Amino acid sequence: MLTLRQLRYLDALARTRHFGRAAEACAVTQPALSMQLRELEADLGVPLIERGRDGVRLTTAGRDVVERGRAILLAVADLHSSAAAHGRVLDGRFRLGIIPSIAPFLLPRLLPLARRRYGALELVLRESQTDVLMNELTDGELDAVIMSLPADHADCASVRLFSDAFLLAVPADAPLADGPARPEQLERDDLLLLEDGHCLRDQALKVCAHLDPRQLRSYGATSLTTIVQLVANGQGVTLLPELFLDAEGAVDPRVRVLRFAEPEPRREVGLVWRRAAPRSADIAALADLVRDCRSEA
Repeated sequence: MLTLRQLRYLDALARTRHFGRAAEACAVTQPALSMQLRELEADLGVPLIERGRDGVRLTTAGRDVVERGRAILLAVADLHSSAAAHGRVLDGRFRLGIIPSIAPFLLPRLLPLARRRYGALELVLRESQTDVLMNELTDGELDAVIMSLPADHADCASVRLFSDAFLLAVPADAPLADGPARPEQLERDDLLLLEDGHCLRDQALKVCAHLDPRQLRSYGATSLTTIVQLVANGQGVTLLPELFLDAEGAVDPRVRVLRFAEPEPRREVGLVWRRAAPRSADIAALADLVRDCRSEA
């Protein structure tokens, strides 16, 4: 008879493509994992795994079983979560993803407030880029994600938390330092952005739609703090979310921050979760926490 254990073992093998690593991930011996997978193949009557000198591959049937099995495992996890949280709000473990252009500026306010209001909450944080977090969310590895909207995924829902205006950071002695700034004033050789993969980079490029992204200089920077230091040392200009200024309080005196002319470019920050997840009360409470953090700021 097919069991949840067998589906978990097959899922682990699909992720690792290695019997030893899959067994380690499942905290079992490799022979025990192999035996369970052979029993699963016998029960279903089709080969699921191809074992060869070049490693482990799933058959077409194996890939289909993994996909369907993940949906079953996710539904079971949701069932456990719903039962464990019955009648309680933000009580116990909550796995929250958050993108790097928000995390260091929001979390210092959010975490103390969460501790004060929900003492039994165990908040497990995961900071990464949007695509990674969305994959982990839809795979059931996260309960919610704080990110820039929109979240284009049919299985996910979202709620807006706050609006975050973009500001222009320039060297203090730059001609632009008299403001207000206009996107069309920015030159390709001046604009400094985060490396590819960060949604903040994509949003900044939308603001500066007149520039060809293929011709921009690349610094491989992964943090806004690094970019601001480049601006302070006369290497160019950059767009900063207002959230950065709210958290930092002040920037390097060699940098001047300008507002854009109306209508100001901005991003919408929201909370995203799986529609099927039975945690609507937790989502609503977490959204209120974030909004209260912004009100205090």
